[in-house]
Amino acid sequence: MIKQTTIVISSGKGGTGKTFVSTNIARVLEKAGHAVRYLDCDVEEPNGHLFLKPVISKEEDAVVFSPVGIDHEKCTGCGLCEAHCNYNAIAVIKGKALFFQDLCHICGACILVCPENAIVEKDRVIGKALHGTSGSIDVHYAVLKTGEGGMSPRLIKNVKRYIGEGINILDSPPGTSCPVVETVRDSDICVLVTDPTPFGLNDLKLSVDMCRATGIEPVVLVNRAEKKYSPLDDYCKEEKLEIIGEIPDDRAIAECYSIGDMAVDKLPHYEEAFRTIAEKILIRSQEKRPPLKSRVEKKRSLHSNLIKVAVKNSTSPNTSKEVVVISGKGGTGKTSIAASFCAIEKNIVISDCDVDAADLHLVLAPEIKERGDFSGGVMAEIDPEKCTGCGKCFSHCRFDAIKKADEGGRTVYRVDEISCEGCGVCSIVCKFDAVKNEVSVNGEWYVSDTRFGPMSHAKLGVAEENSGKLVSLVRNKKNELAERYNIRKTLVDGSPGTGCPVIASITGTDYALVVTEPTVSGIHDLERVLDVIKFFNVSCGIIVNKSDLNPAKSEEIRTIAGEHNADFLGMIPYDKSITHAQMQGISVIEYADNETTEKIREIWGKVSLVLAGDA
Repeated sequence: MIKQTTIVISSGKGGTGKTFVSTNIARVLEKAGHAVRYLDCDVEEPNGHLFLKPVISKEEDAVVFSPVGIDHEKCTGCGLCEAHCNYNAIAVIKGKALFFQDLCHICGACILVCPENAIVEKDRVIGKALHGTSGSIDVHYAVLKTGEGGMSPRLIKNVKRYIGEGINILDSPPGTSCPVVETVRDSDICVLVTDPTPFGLNDLKLSVDMCRATGIEPVVLVNRAEKKYSPLDDYCKEEKLEIIGEIPDDRAIAECYSIGDMAVDKLPHYEEAFRTIAEKILIRSQEKRPPLKSRVEKKRSLHSNLIKVAVKNSTSPNTSKEVVVISGKGGTGKTSIAASFCAIEKNIVISDCDVDAADLHLVLAPEIKERGDFSGGVMAEIDPEKCTGCGKCFSHCRFDAIKKADEGGRTVYRVDEISCEGCGVCSIVCKFDAVKNEVSVNGEWYVSDTRFGPMSHAKLGVAEENSGKLVSLVRNKKNELAERYNIRKTLVDGSPGTGCPVIASITGTDYALVVTEPTVSGIHDLERVLDVIKFFNVSCGIIVNKSDLNPAKSEEIRTIAGEHNADFLGMIPYDKSITHAQMQGISVIEYADNETTEKIREIWGKVSLVLAGDA
């Protein structure tokens, strides 16, 4: 019997079947007599409980001690808090300090530098944690509070507190940014779920780099393996990645999933398949598997104006009409539908704001015309010659980014670059000038030409933060393109989920278009993202993709649209020609002329009428 092991199930993008895999593996391991804990770390959109259906025994607020405002009776407007906040969460205007909680990372820098003790700190509720059991499986998950996108890693730490003896299955958020890194770190193995498509391969590459950068050598599980996709096989061979199993593309699985049932319970022939996969994962989790060399290298720059460029660019005016295509979770077909809209419109300014796992370029084949580095902060480094080993940096870092080690009887401190969020607290508390901060390069932005119009897009560095800032920069580049070419209609392929990138994608937009699926998880995530849209007072419409997979759920979504005062724009049937078009690197509008493309054209016509009515 295994004493303790931690298995992370992750993916480069949503919709690959990550939760489907993690819940079914948990169930077959339970049936095999193992002590199993299921921890859902996808706190923006937790879905595992919809399938495991745990009996909840405990529910509690997740709180952090955080700045919540400024005591203006004490504040003198000196500006030190503003000068030392690397997240733009404090601004001093006409001698008065203003605090923006949504931008605060709770690093503590403002508290350290304020000479008047004017920063007010209190317990801040960032979400809700729930605990229960599903059969003999212990289930722990948390739900992030609407508008608290930047607090995902803190809430994930709350969930991970419940790792214990036996087998711990961690359902990770999708992508490669900070919430995923927080989930993957210190695990025994990470299983990357992908599908045999260009989108799946593109995002798998990002996830492999992320895992190796955090010291984990992953294995690969291929879901919806309808047929061999040689580029995926070639990549795994080249990178010496083990494909630990394959799950077929079976509509029976999709129908089972749509109503919240477990494949291993309702489709007996899959129980043995999942048991075999689970046993392989357990064996690998007990082996020492040093990661191959990561291709990720943290880039630094001596050009401090990079930060100023990012902030300056976010202020460009937007005089065009903008539609943002989003989804409560990945894998709903958001990017394929966005590409189809571009093909219909033919002359439109396009922006891919899914910077954590951008895929739109795989369909639009942009020709890059301009590019530049993006910086959202700084990176700390400790000079061992100046460090006295006092430990103040270690004790004040709220991100566990300062690592302590004993070398030859001397205590030394180093910065973990993956964990560092560039707050600058270590340099504030160091009295020996041993910490230096350099501008970090967190990603790259691009301006390109496509066959349907100009495009702005970007790539966030693996395991990087500040994706919300990069989204704002990309949207702003789009606005500049609209002005340059005098194009009045723009389309944004937004990020999935409800966190910072989504908030940055929809803030100030003219219309948010939500793509969802008729499944229990699709409805759950739809309602979560509708709450975010309402929070920011944005008009919206809803599209149901793969609508005939579960007609009853599709009609339920129509009812939800009415309850949320959202336009119900239409339904798109389950159609493999969308995937076939993706394999060809084109939109389904260019690939086929059928019921699916007719429905997509009708929906875009309705959206165009909405935009024209707002003109």
